[in-house]
Amino acid sequence: MTTDLSTLTTAAERWDGMAKEFHKQETAYRRDVHGISMGPTWSGLSADAANRTFDITLKEFQNAQVEVKAIASLFRDAHAQFVDLQKKLKTARDEAIKAGMKVSDQGYVSYDYSKLTQGEHQALAHDPDYQESVRNTVESWQHRIDRCVKDVTDADEGVEVAFKGVVKDSDPNDGTTNGFNGKAKGDIEKYEADEAKDISMRIDSGKATAADYKELQRLFRDNSDNKAFSQTLLDELGARGTLKLSNNLESLGHYDDKKHADRYKDLEHGLATTLATATRDPHSAFYKRFREEMKKAGSEQFKVDGLSPLPDEKVRGYQSLVTLMQQGHGYSGQFLEDTADDVRHAEESYFSKGNTESIWALRDNFSGKDRGWFANDPLDGVLGIMSEDPKTSTEYLDPAHNDNLKYLLHERDWDTVIDHYATPPGGTTIGMPVMAEDGDVRKGLGAALEAATTGDAPGSYHAIAEHTEPQARILQHTINTLATDGNAQHLPENLAKPLAHILTSYTPDTHDIFAASDSHSDIDWDSPGQVWSNKDGAHMAVGHQRLAAVMRGIADHPQVFGHLYGAEQRYSHDVLQHIPANADDKTITDRIVESSRAMGAYDGVRSDVFFDKRFHMQQWAADFNHGLGTSYNTAMMFNPVSDLSPAGDLGAKAIDVWAYESNKEHVAEAVTKATEANAKRYDSGLHDVEHMVRAWGDSRGHGIDSDWTKSFVHSGQDQYDWGRNHTLDTLRADR
Repeated sequence: MTTDLSTLTTAAERWDGMAKEFHKQETAYRRDVHGISMGPTWSGLSADAANRTFDITLKEFQNAQVEVKAIASLFRDAHAQFVDLQKKLKTARDEAIKAGMKVSDQGYVSYDYSKLTQGEHQALAHDPDYQESVRNTVESWQHRIDRCVKDVTDADEGVEVAFKGVVKDSDPNDGTTNGFNGKAKGDIEKYEADEAKDISMRIDSGKATAADYKELQRLFRDNSDNKAFSQTLLDELGARGTLKLSNNLESLGHYDDKKHADRYKDLEHGLATTLATATRDPHSAFYKRFREEMKKAGSEQFKVDGLSPLPDEKVRGYQSLVTLMQQGHGYSGQFLEDTADDVRHAEESYFSKGNTESIWALRDNFSGKDRGWFANDPLDGVLGIMSEDPKTSTEYLDPAHNDNLKYLLHERDWDTVIDHYATPPGGTTIGMPVMAEDGDVRKGLGAALEAATTGDAPGSYHAIAEHTEPQARILQHTINTLATDGNAQHLPENLAKPLAHILTSYTPDTHDIFAASDSHSDIDWDSPGQVWSNKDGAHMAVGHQRLAAVMRGIADHPQVFGHLYGAEQRYSHDVLQHIPANADDKTITDRIVESSRAMGAYDGVRSDVFFDKRFHMQQWAADFNHGLGTSYNTAMMFNPVSDLSPAGDLGAKAIDVWAYESNKEHVAEAVTKATEANAKRYDSGLHDVEHMVRAWGDSRGHGIDSDWTKSFVHSGQDQYDWGRNHTLDTLRADR
């Protein structure tokens, strides 16, 4: 805190001065000594010997200038780092004091009780929660102060590494012993990268010590976000060396030295962050060089100790690369896209050479808590990482600009490309495999689709929001591809839930499609449709039949379908809520008809499920109703219908009453015998419409049982039948 860091720049200036003095000596030596052996007055063996010696000395004068200039640069580099870190430490101390803390000269943080009033003192003394809050606040500030101090210590050790490295003779054959360093570098981080490489080599040879691992942790902690360090280290390791280091750390952490697993995980994270930093500029010479190296190493085979019980099992470089990448974050979009492209090219090239099984095929299961960390399907793994960057996911999957989505949904043979092999104990990689599917198949694809179509991070239900044309286009292409391939009604498990998340965000679009409410949505039953835009953003408009098929595939997973169903219920209420108070009967009827048709379509899907799963109806209904019930607690913000002005509030109470009555009837109906007649007569759905319209009519002051309200109930129920029966008929016809 009190160190005068200006002495570092003063030292740098003195070393610059030393370089000038060495230059003077070089000039004098060249003129007065070195030149003697070059003139005509001295010849023969003695002149040749003298000339060789004089050359060495002259070179040393030149190398000395390189070394001292590098030392001056290191002093300035150190000064810049320490000034920044000292400032951060002072800022942390000042902000802690401002927040009511005391910070000692040794950096210990405590609560400043002197600032409390007497009442606050008494409250603190008798309130355990208040005391816990104080302890947590103190710990938080202490952690920040400690982190700032640790950063200074890490930087200081890095400076020491650099000063030890800069004075080493870089050429052992230059005729000197411990001569000046003619290849000295003026960047601290480059010397730290050299040390990291040396430690990596010792890890690879099995000679690394505990001190080595500790130092490598410090090197990554201090430098993994530094471009010079990252590119220097990966350049020196090369693509193969990087993969070998990652494989070694994985082997140690998961198998050979589990008691220090946290250490190796930390090192993996540091190496992954280093990779992200080094590849951030796709136009750099390093990036192009490293990518070309990785294209070769990515298809090579590596032995990872402990990864598989099979003695001859080997993994490919891209599998190791993506496993490493999963330990980090912050990768550039271009690096993610390039890696995905290169992995795809590797697998396509492998098949094109006549191979019948995938380049990624292994004889073991790699999913679940203990095994899922290994990216046996590197393309799906990259997509999972890409899903953390929605913008890049959208760019990569946009069918208007590439065929990636088509390849992933239609052309890629997932049954062959990934690991489906299970081999009995004691088996080898030779012989007939037993086919079995990993539990995480398409998990990355599902996450990337969700990010690409919603613009949000995957993994949860999304608020209804505006979408861009590329986002809507990706979803439309996905639905059309799944439907025309005949896969929509039998969705892979790891696509069903992401698609449910996505479609919740597109509830206004699915509502309009099922309602056939306008020229954009009232299209041919099996039409691929066309993305269109208005002031509310872009919208998909696929054919009713295709959307219903995808909904049916989702409905095999009742909880997520329950969420979709609940989203439609809420949106239909929102549509009615925003009917203007002075609307004419036609406007009211149109809105009720549209909502009733849409709800009928969802119930057509549900009817089909109940007919197909008649021996499991109660469990399906229980799971569905759980999803439906929790959907009301999902943070879904419904935008008002754009062409209508708000007119009052339907009221949370009315919705809750309606939802209660609806769910009660669905449960009761689920326990009845699942005959075909029951599947086609779905009384609870008709009652859904009735409850919805009656609640709306009551909110408008007309009463639940008024003739005015009843007339709209009848209109809605008629169109509910239309929506349900059309959907059910097309789903049954597809079989």
